[in-house]
Amino acid sequence: MHGSTHTKPPFPQFNRAYASAFQPGRLTIGLITPLEACLDGDVPTLERHIERVKMAEALGFSALWLRDVPFHVPSFGDVGQMLDPFVYLGTLAAMTNTIGLGIASTILPLRHPAHVAKGAASVDVLSNGRMLLGVASGDRPEEYPALAMDYDTRGARFRDSVDYIRATFDSFPNHESGQGRLNGHMDMLPKPTSGRVPMFITGGAQQSPVWGAENGDGWITYPRKLEAQERAVAEYRDRVSAVCDVSKPVIQSLYVDVMAKSTMPARPIALGYAAGTDFLRDHLKALEAIGVNHVALNLRYNNADIEQTLEQIAKEILPAFA
Repeated sequence: MHGSTHTKPPFPQFNRAYASAFQPGRLTIGLITPLEACLDGDVPTLERHIERVKMAEALGFSALWLRDVPFHVPSFGDVGQMLDPFVYLGTLAAMTNTIGLGIASTILPLRHPAHVAKGAASVDVLSNGRMLLGVASGDRPEEYPALAMDYDTRGARFRDSVDYIRATFDSFPNHESGQGRLNGHMDMLPKPTSGRVPMFITGGAQQSPVWGAENGDGWITYPRKLEAQERAVAEYRDRVSAVCDVSKPVIQSLYVDVMAKSTMPARPIALGYAAGTDFLRDHLKALEAIGVNHVALNLRYNNADIEQTLEQIAKEILPAFA
């Protein structure tokens, strides 16, 4: 398998969350908020959301991932955690101590990069180095006219935004792009705890695969059949090794409906499985073997009690990845 030969180089050194969630040759398990099922609609209740976040941290999940969904677009059917991600991350930074705090992913063409940089660095400082910044080009065309933004040019703005954000991590940056000019005579504060907030490219982001491998600090992708995912991970690592002297982590989501009986066989659901924990553990182990470093579980379609499910995953799956 490709995983054993493509995970030997070290990962970059960034903040506390990056170091704990991403290790070559290993897989960690996180969660996508809200930590509740939305079986009858697309708007969450946020019932006991802080209690469940604290529970997830105590149980040993490695990261929480928020979504950046500016508008409720009913045809898309998903509003994420509904709360503004940076405001919510600030709350979570104060309510937790160790769990990684990520956005998967902020829509760069719909936000000015100065605001993204300021928000991400602020969360990183408030959380003592736990900010993980996924970035995407956006896939909901309806949102762009609402913000007077052009959908077709989002790829160019995405590239400009990545460069702009990285520039703000320097002291008194001198940088000019389509997003604005940093004149070298003013600075942006605070600075991230490790000098940079790690940025993960989601999907292709309207860029070339080589650009993504070179400019991202990792790759967020979607679930595929195992053989296809193995090829995708190996190809990504090949591109990274061609342009960098380090390896970079691969992250994917997985929707799960966890059955009470651990031996229940798997049934496909959208972007994941309804299954017992025996299958889910074996599937996650197979993903680890092909080089996936982190899986963010989404419980949106989970039929059982969420808190019982969190405890079940922690008892029956997490120890295999300790």
